[in-house]
Amino acid sequence: MGWCIWITGLPGSGKSTIARKLKQKLDYLNVKSYIISSDALRKIATPKPKYTEEEREIIYGALVYAAKVLVENGINVIIDATGNRRRYREKARNTINRFMEVYLKCPLSICIERERKRLETYMAPRRIYEKAFTGESKTVPGIGAPYEEPINPEVVIETDRVGPDEAAEIILREIKKRFGISNNEIKK
Repeated sequence: MGWCIWITGLPGSGKSTIARKLKQKLDYLNVKSYIISSDALRKIATPKPKYTEEEREIIYGALVYAAKVLVENGINVIIDATGNRRRYREKARNTINRFMEVYLKCPLSICIERERKRLETYMAPRRIYEKAFTGESKTVPGIGAPYEEPINPEVVIETDRVGPDEAAEIILREIKKRFGISNNEIKK
């Protein structure tokens, strides 16, 4: 059986970058893993997203279902998704046996600056905070929509103080501690 890590935080907190760094570290150890990105899933399920509460319920429900199926089939999953409501992440926790939540805590002002400057979006929409401030989008977590911080995440990383490599290393240490790395997980 695999495991699932949900990396959550505000847009611009470093989720996609850290998810990819973690995957690189797992690849180096020959541990198979797969990143499920809510932005990638959204491009398929809702090509013209509105980011309504109803749409988010559908996207996060599909994301949790996909992660559950993969984990049950021995695939380790890294979820790269804001999941702005606690209930989305709690659904994963209550549905997936080997689950861990990682909260990337970062001040909104730094997230806004990072998002404004970033070159690689990893399928996320561009200029989301700018759109929130101009009124073009009213559903950006942290501005127009709430972001509910996790209550008891297994890992909290302050990404304004810790770089992506170190953050991935912290998560990897917790994976080893909680789930171990078995011979079944090693690529042949």
